Amino acid sequence: MPLVRICLIEGKTPDYRRKVGDAVHQALVEAIGVPELDRFQLITDHWTDEFIYDPEDLGILRSEELVLVQATITAGRTLDAKRALFRRIAEKLGEPVGLRQTDGWINLAEVAKESWSFCKSLASCAPHSRSRASA
Repeated sequence: MPLVRICLIEGKTPDYRRKVGDAVHQALVEAIGVPELDRFQLITDHWTDEFIYDPEDLGILRSEELVLVQATITAGRTLDAKRALFRRIAEKLGEPVGLRQTDGWINLAEVAKESWSFCKSLASCAPHSRSRASA
């Protein structure tokens, strides 16, 4: 049940935005087993003066086509699974929109299962206590 934020520089078409969202979601499904229908994404455009990045950080040349992806996921996946996800996102973004692999920047934010709530303000995955003190 990831929450995915995708940031783009302004001016992308709705079709481009949809393809980027589809690519990232399909990579999550394929690489770490996210259910196909478990899709929650925020795709935002940013003016060039508020989309700030180092175009040469770590010796990697980035362009204004840069796509920033941050996925909040439940903690516990192996390093190999995370690497597979990073690879798959890069591959998937290259297919529909022609994004260079150097123009994808990905961050995973891992949280405990009890940090998720899906309805009624309950921590849906947290153990429930029957004591009155916890009410």
